[in-house]
Amino acid sequence: MDIVLATTVIASLFLVIGAAEPLAARLKLPYSVILAVLGVMIGAGAIFFLRTELTDALNPVAEAILGLPIRSNVFLYVFLPTLLFQATLGMNLRRMLDDWVPILVLAVVAVVVATFSVGYALSWASALPLVACLLIGAIVSTTDPSAVVTIFRSISAPRRLARIIEGESLLNDAAAIALFGLFMGFVMLGMPDPDLYEALVRFPVLIAGGAAVGWLAARLAIWVMALFSRHELAQISISVALPYLAYIGAEQSIGASGVIAVVAAGLTLNLTGPGRLPPQAWTNLREIWDVLAHWAGALIFVLAALLIPRLLEEIRVEDFVLVGVVILAAVAARAVILFGLLPLLTALKLSPAVERPYRVAILWGGLRGAVTLALALAVTESFRVPDGIQRVVGILATGFTLFTLMVQGTTLRWVIGRLGLDRLSPIDEALSRQVVAVALQTVREDVARTTENYELSRDIVRSEAKRFGERLDQAVSLAEDSGDILDRDRVTLGLIALAGHERDTIISRVQERTISARMAEQVLFDADRLIEGARSQGRNGYNRAARRSVAYGRGFRIAVVLNGRLRLSGPLARMTADRFELLLSQRLILRDLGAFIDGRIRRIHGRRVAELLHELLSRRIEMVETALEGLRLQYPGYAEELERRFIRRTALRLEEREYIAIREDGLIGAEVYTTLMQNLHARRTAAEERPHLDIALQWTELVRQFPLFAELDDAVLKRLGRALETRYVNAGEVIIRKDSAARSVFFIASGAVELEIAGQTWRLGRGEMFGQMAILMKKARRAEVRAIAPSTLLVLDEVRFRRLLERSEALQNAVRASADKRGVDSDNLFEDTNVESPADDRTSV
Repeated sequence: MDIVLATTVIASLFLVIGAAEPLAARLKLPYSVILAVLGVMIGAGAIFFLRTELTDALNPVAEAILGLPIRSNVFLYVFLPTLLFQATLGMNLRRMLDDWVPILVLAVVAVVVATFSVGYALSWASALPLVACLLIGAIVSTTDPSAVVTIFRSISAPRRLARIIEGESLLNDAAAIALFGLFMGFVMLGMPDPDLYEALVRFPVLIAGGAAVGWLAARLAIWVMALFSRHELAQISISVALPYLAYIGAEQSIGASGVIAVVAAGLTLNLTGPGRLPPQAWTNLREIWDVLAHWAGALIFVLAALLIPRLLEEIRVEDFVLVGVVILAAVAARAVILFGLLPLLTALKLSPAVERPYRVAILWGGLRGAVTLALALAVTESFRVPDGIQRVVGILATGFTLFTLMVQGTTLRWVIGRLGLDRLSPIDEALSRQVVAVALQTVREDVARTTENYELSRDIVRSEAKRFGERLDQAVSLAEDSGDILDRDRVTLGLIALAGHERDTIISRVQERTISARMAEQVLFDADRLIEGARSQGRNGYNRAARRSVAYGRGFRIAVVLNGRLRLSGPLARMTADRFELLLSQRLILRDLGAFIDGRIRRIHGRRVAELLHELLSRRIEMVETALEGLRLQYPGYAEELERRFIRRTALRLEEREYIAIREDGLIGAEVYTTLMQNLHARRTAAEERPHLDIALQWTELVRQFPLFAELDDAVLKRLGRALETRYVNAGEVIIRKDSAARSVFFIASGAVELEIAGQTWRLGRGEMFGQMAILMKKARRAEVRAIAPSTLLVLDEVRFRRLLERSEALQNAVRASADKRGVDSDNLFEDTNVESPADDRTSV
């Protein structure tokens, strides 16, 4: 093929891609449908001009179009890794963890169900071997939900719904291609029926091997990218190489799934990249990948559509019946998942509820696209697949894809309209009218000031003011007619707006580098939880998400166990440092939200709602301050280092702003500006480094601060620090239950607890202990102890406590004081303990 002509054809395809997007918007059709239609038209036109004698002038162009190197390997090795990798980079993985059940159900279970449903239906309706039917089922089971996601975003559908569909799109390609590779191997071996046992054994190897290769490749790439911290283009170049090397490495080296490898590599980079790369470099990297994925997705659709006329050339009448069987089986399998399994999981509280209209939209929006055509093309190209099977696979996959694009795709927006998903709820409608009224009042004030400053003609100003006043009066009248919004709904809407503003503030602080990139993902994750909690459950959901943001998670508890039992302090030190930085970032953001409540929410929702939101915000600030104070008390030196780091980073941000302003004013040239920014970057890199947290050293300092242990020497304190175990508890958590066996004594490092005995309650705080009475009296515990704030407890077992009690007079006095406070005879308490005086310093703790 002439290189000039081929280049011209490819450049023309980019023109087609550029024209498809505005055309799709004008026709209100999914972008992928327009691309497919244009591709089919180009492919059919090329075949037409080659096979007719109408004119020979366009034959070279037609030959160039049909001669493009469109092979399945081009799709699978060039375009697919790009699409999958970009999808993983653009996802909020922490939010997806909340919806992992429906995502896995739609992405994996639905693919398996669709594969076997289509396979057995075709086996019943045709003379094809079962393994070929299952191969067709795997090919058509992968969906391209980009169309329905785009429409959901345009109609402001719940974010959770769009996120579930995006998660499905990421994982169902991997599951379907893994199944395709499995059954393709059986077909090429000429096996009429697959060995299901062998399939079950090979499938986990494909998945696990691909995940391992992807993770290793990503970790290596991140390590290299971190070395090139000052070279942004080098980092982006390495990220471009990563998915292709992971894909080829998995496929060619160990025979695992390259798709899984790419997904694992993208997930690893998504989770660890923000903390290892500069914020601006990470932002630019994602923008580059957005562009690459847009081109790859469009090209794969157009090029695959070019093949459709060629694949359908040998279609027969009976093939239409088989296409109908595939359509019915695939739709039925998806309906079973959406209307059978998903509601069951919701009833079992394993999945969030997805309303019926949205499930119908997801069912009808299960379009098939370029991946299905690419897999079908791989079958038609393989000389090891019998000709009869090649023809049927190509026709059925292409016919089913055309049905989903031309029938489902073109009617999807109409279906969504009939379901009522494109209309605002009554509350949102009423709110929108109020927002318009408030906004127009503000605009009137600003316009009035502007006209005064520019001294415009009085007649023009008067006539325009009259027109604007009429619109304002109409907006105010409509807003007054919407006064039936309940206060509860106003509070919910106010909380959603407050959480949304919190998210916007976080993004701006990250861009200013006041909040580190390491913490950005977690703080945004908490803000998203606040938004969705307020949307789904109002004030209760918002408060639950707020408490969860400062609570000790499961990972933290696992790190405590690893440190206490295996002496692996690394995970605990890292997570404690993360918690410090997270709380500092939350405090920084929360203190800026009060002005938003007074400036915006009060004007729209009124004084009562604003006062309530101020109260809820004050409670959040108090929770964060309490949790932060607990960490300060536990790790005083480390808190000071983090605050110094925050001040240094803030000063560098302000310094950078000054340099930019001076450069824009023309006071310094490009050479001076570049030198100043290079020096600033070096200091900023040093300031970004987080101070190291030494858990063992901090514990020694913590134990030393307890008045009960003040008289112990350094050697005993070190042994005591190693003997004490740390336990973190959330507010409301029961620490000791009534009538439980007494085995440990608890010392409060931070926080507060409440003891309840026979209807009486006592509250204990930092530096105090509990649990010692039951041990000394050798009785079951009579008290129930509950944390009333996030607390850090130091736990000492009974044997070590008795040894410590023998040697510490301060501890003996504290035990006596506690006993007297509760009306227990302290002399009788020590009769069985043999405590007379402190032992010598050689007594082991």
